[in-house]
Amino acid sequence: MKTAKLPKIIAVVGPTSSGKSDVAVLIAKKVDGEVVSADSRQVYKGMNIGTGKVTKKEMAGITHHLLDVSNPKKVFTVAEYQKLAKKAIDKILAKNKIPIICGGTGFYIRGVIDDLEIPDVPPNKKLRKELKNKSVEELFSILKKLDIRRAEEIDRHNPVRLIRAIEIAKALGKVPPLKNKESKYDLLEIGLNPGQKVLNERIKNRLLRRIKAGMFREIKNLHEDGVSWTRMEDMGLEYRYVSRYLQGLLKKEEMILELNKEIERYAKRQMTWFNKDKRVRWFKPDQTEKILKIAERFVKAK
Repeated sequence: MKTAKLPKIIAVVGPTSSGKSDVAVLIAKKVDGEVVSADSRQVYKGMNIGTGKVTKKEMAGITHHLLDVSNPKKVFTVAEYQKLAKKAIDKILAKNKIPIICGGTGFYIRGVIDDLEIPDVPPNKKLRKELKNKSVEELFSILKKLDIRRAEEIDRHNPVRLIRAIEIAKALGKVPPLKNKESKYDLLEIGLNPGQKVLNERIKNRLLRRIKAGMFREIKNLHEDGVSWTRMEDMGLEYRYVSRYLQGLLKKEEMILELNKEIERYAKRQMTWFNKDKRVRWFKPDQTEKILKIAERFVKAK
C-alpha cells in the first residue's frame, strides 16, 4: 500500500539580525510560497520597529501570516501560536503553495514542525501577580525546586518562559517532557549564520537604525496606550531597556550599550538552540543563490 506524500514545508531559522526575513521572501518568490512568521514578539500589534517586523515594502508582495495577531497587553502563549500557525499552513497548502516558516523563536518553530504536545494549562493570574516582581535568578530557583529537569533546559534569562514553566509545574506537578508526534510535513530547514563577528556588527547597526527610525516613540506610544512598564519588562530586549530609559532608570548611552550586549547574548542563545537541531542546513546570508537552488530542488522533488 502506497503511503501518502507529506506536504512540503520550508523553515528559515537563525539568530536575530541574520537576514531571515529577506531570505524567506526570496524563497517564497522562487517556489510560490507564503511566509508564516515565527517570532514571539511580532505577533503583537504596535510592536513594529522594536521587533524588526517586516515592512510592506520588504514583503515585496508576498503574503505574511501571524503578524499583528495579538494585543500586547495580553500574554500570547506557544499553544496559541501552534494553533494559529497550523491554520495558516493548512490555508497555504490548500492554495497549492509552499509554507515558509521564518523566525528566531525556536520553541514556536519546533511546536509546529514537530507537532509538539504542549501542556494546555490556562494562565494563573494570581500566581503571575506573585511572581512578576521577582528577578530571573529568583524565578529560576523556584523552578529548580519544582522541576529540575525543566530548569536544566530552559532559557534561564527569560522571565516569561520561567513564569510559564512555574505555572505549568504548579498545575501539573512538573512540566511534562515535550513529545514529538509523527511529523506531518516533509521539511527543509535552512539556517542563516553570518559568523559571530559579522553578526555582532549587524546587531549594532540594526539597533542604531531602529533608534533612528523612532523606536523610543513607538515604546512611549505603547505605554500611553495602556501597556504597563511591567509588561514591557516581560517583552525583553528593546522593550525592557528602552522602557527603563524612558522611566529615567538608565542614561541613553548606558541603555544602548547594555541593550546591544543583551541582544548579542540573546543571539548566542538562539544559536545554541538551533545547533541542537541536526536537520538545519547552515548558510551565510549572502549565499542566496545556493539557498534558492536547494529550495527549488526540494520543492520539485517527488
